Amino acid sequence: MKKKLAIRLVAMDLDDTLLRDDWTISPRVVKAIQKAQEQKVKVTIATGRMPISTRPYALQLGIDVPVITYHGAMVQQVISGEILFRRVIPSALAKKIIGDVLERGMYAQIYLKNRVITSKLTELSEQYARISKVSIEEADLQETISQEPEGVEKILLMAEEAGLDQLTPFLDQRYGDKVHLTKSKPYFLEMTESTVNKGVALAALAERFNIAQEEVMAIGDSFNDLEMIKYAGVGVAMGNARKEIQEQANIVTATNQEDGVAEAIERYVLGSALDLVRRVPEGMTSS
Repeated sequence: MKKKLAIRLVAMDLDDTLLRDDWTISPRVVKAIQKAQEQKVKVTIATGRMPISTRPYALQLGIDVPVITYHGAMVQQVISGEILFRRVIPSALAKKIIGDVLERGMYAQIYLKNRVITSKLTELSEQYARISKVSIEEADLQETISQEPEGVEKILLMAEEAGLDQLTPFLDQRYGDKVHLTKSKPYFLEMTESTVNKGVALAALAERFNIAQEEVMAIGDSFNDLEMIKYAGVGVAMGNARKEIQEQANIVTATNQEDGVAEAIERYVLGSALDLVRRVPEGMTSS
């Protein structure tokens, strides 16, 4: 008899996934997540945001497992703040990258644990601060990096998508084996250490809780969610996700404005529709 599996771990992106366009979580989504947790399903957040920007949402949802931040470069306990995993872009490498992008007139931010630093505060800084609800410091980036012996969690470039798309091949050719390049929004190009992404972090979290890959659901909307969507036994793309993301998922749910996270949890975690969509992750066989 075929063993019936259930979802035991759900990982959700924040922006344009869990959050509505006003950066709040709808009551229906909160209720669905709470019901899943009542049924002993572990629920976490997997985001490109920094921990301090993620924590209020995790507390609102009562999340009691580690959260994935900086696209997987840091995994941290919500309540205690204990860092379980941290991997950085080495300082020498970060300085080279920042030198290249500033030379090309790009707006850049660097991240050091719960600090965000840019060389000159602009309208882009204000826009990011509104979205993330964090304060941004103004300082010389090269000097700041030099004072950090280990390195930085993330480098973020902000510009029109066309400009970022022109710059990406250059950065990929020069640094592609040393950093992981991804987009969380069309106008955000983000860099982390080469070996980390949301998929790698989610796999490590599943292993920590002895949860099989097939028992994991990942929900996201953008390029930085692809690795975890492809890793999960059930990969879910939001209805507002770009076509490239939806094509990689085996479920497309409603949009973030239409409670897409709640719909996915209600149907495939709390409901009985899971067997209709489950796929066997690469490298595994069904039983």
